[in-house]
Amino acid sequence: MSVDDAGTLDKGGAKLEAGWSKDDEAKGYDAAAGFSPIETLELEIGFGRSRDFATAGNEATNGHGLALKWVPLQSETGLSAGLKYEYGRDRTEGESAYVNSLTGLLTWTFEGGQMVHTNLGREVTREDGDTDAVNTWGVAVDLPLTEKLSFVAETFGNEDSRPDRAIGLRYEIIEGVKISAAVGHGNDRSFANAGIGWEF
Repeated sequence: MSVDDAGTLDKGGAKLEAGWSKDDEAKGYDAAAGFSPIETLELEIGFGRSRDFATAGNEATNGHGLALKWVPLQSETGLSAGLKYEYGRDRTEGESAYVNSLTGLLTWTFEGGQMVHTNLGREVTREDGDTDAVNTWGVAVDLPLTEKLSFVAETFGNEDSRPDRAIGLRYEIIEGVKISAAVGHGNDRSFANAGIGWEF
């Protein structure tokens, strides 16, 4: 899913993630690894590759990036809050784009396990000597259906576009291993993704 929660791995914990995505005529995959060296802090690196079949020559984009997530306020119920910084570089047909973003993360957890996530941020993109900055936002609800299965609905976007909306499911196969899938629509296109994650 696109909206992030205000939570981190436990100190010393790690995670591995892999996913597939489709956005209009572009299809791709990504992978990430994360680690928590100290309480309330999580570090992550990732890479991805996609190919846009709507372009001449089916242009391929390769990307890599890193993220730092700091959540000093974490609660099992009630409010959790923190910040996430992300840096990424995408390279398409010899042209590179650099993205820096800072996002405020808020999560409210109810007694029954339901959660509401809110993201508010600023994203700066530099490409071919030009710089573009936009405000970003996202809201998601996370509803447990059973002990292992959850339903997620979210809407997100930026000040220069209409909202995207998506719904999905997340299922815990065994302790620490979860799979997820989502479909969405917005800005005159459809998108979907699926992934697996292992926390240990």
